[in-house]
Amino acid sequence: MSHTSDSGGDRRRVFAPLPSARGRRAFADTWWGNAWVTALEGPARSATGRLARGRTYARAGNVREITITPGRATAQVRGSLPSPYRTAMTIPQLTETQWDALLDVVAARAGHLAALLDRDMPTALAEDAAQAGVHLLPGRRELVPSCSCPDDGYPCKHAAALYYQVARLLDQDPFVLLLLRGRSEGELMAELHRRNAAQAAAATTMPAAATPRGVSARQVLAAAQSGLPPLPDPPPALHQPGPVVQLTAVDPGSGIDAEGLEFLAADTAARAAALLRQALLPLGEPIAPPVLSVSADAVRLAATAPPPSVSQRLAWGTRRTPNGLARAAAAWHYGGAAALTILDEPQEGNPLYVRAVREEIKQNWNGERALRLRTDDSSSWLTVLGHDAQLRLGADGRLWYPFRKKHSTWWPAGFPQRDAIAVLSELLTTDSE
Repeated sequence: MSHTSDSGGDRRRVFAPLPSARGRRAFADTWWGNAWVTALEGPARSATGRLARGRTYARAGNVREITITPGRATAQVRGSLPSPYRTAMTIPQLTETQWDALLDVVAARAGHLAALLDRDMPTALAEDAAQAGVHLLPGRRELVPSCSCPDDGYPCKHAAALYYQVARLLDQDPFVLLLLRGRSEGELMAELHRRNAAQAAAATTMPAAATPRGVSARQVLAAAQSGLPPLPDPPPALHQPGPVVQLTAVDPGSGIDAEGLEFLAADTAARAAALLRQALLPLGEPIAPPVLSVSADAVRLAATAPPPSVSQRLAWGTRRTPNGLARAAAAWHYGGAAALTILDEPQEGNPLYVRAVREEIKQNWNGERALRLRTDDSSSWLTVLGHDAQLRLGADGRLWYPFRKKHSTWWPAGFPQRDAIAVLSELLTTDSE
């Protein structure tokens, strides 16, 4: 887990001490984490001397809080003396020209950005960057250590321990490598969005010679009205929205996304029809629609099965992978905004209530085998061991939402109910079919 400094923004990330890694044969699980270790050890992967002692220190948890800033990682490392040593490593930052080339590479392929946002670094990204003259992963001579200990080793065992722990950080988040190379995640995303906006603006800007001048508002209105179909007669029934104008004559070079615009128009019509139906109910109390964040509203739109091109833009705008957006849309389908609140972060529940529900399930379960239930640290999630099934208590403290594990990720699996036993029974029944 990391946090950012108030003074340095996300250009200064501080990571809590990593847990002991005793028993691990390798420090890295990803290809880029292993490439970092190779840069430290060399192709021969030396297992002797100070590097071996550094691995032992790292596995034992001797490396304290790690601070990552552009071009530098620092930490205190416990050695044989009571006071820890001040240890650091530096790595060259990319030049402005190299950053421009790297940003062009990421912007050129949507899959590169989606992978990074999913905390993955595909080999294709590193290969494309290398072809553009940018080597993200360091060579052995680029890693420069320093330590307050009297050992003149290069690196000493304390600096080596820091190097190995940084490999574990890279495994979890490749943006750590990009920060070491000089740019924070926030800076990268802002620049990529700026470039995307500039490209969109350039695509929609008309040449100066073709820009119409001196056109009155009356002429513009008349031209717009002439291209619209007549209003339906009689008006459409209230149980469904009216027809949406089809933009069939849009110039491909105009920069207008006709498919996206039609989709938004259809969504607007459907929401307006729903509000109108509600307003015409006899003695009905008007209910204001919920105020959604941009991210939540994008998920709501994604849950309405938009065209693939619109889904891709929604994923980009919410910094989600396509798979992550589909998972969020499934949550919206089953429970709206309330389901989104428990999708990734557990809600703080009443531990006594959750334990009582767990005991009630155990005592009243009629299955062939007794269920093994685990209560997570959040005290609001009940996991059924051996079934890849889970119940999550909603933020209201009343509804239980079913989840099922797919490819190591928990996905929404049905509508919530107040009866936890009923939810669990349906979840396990569908799981066995």
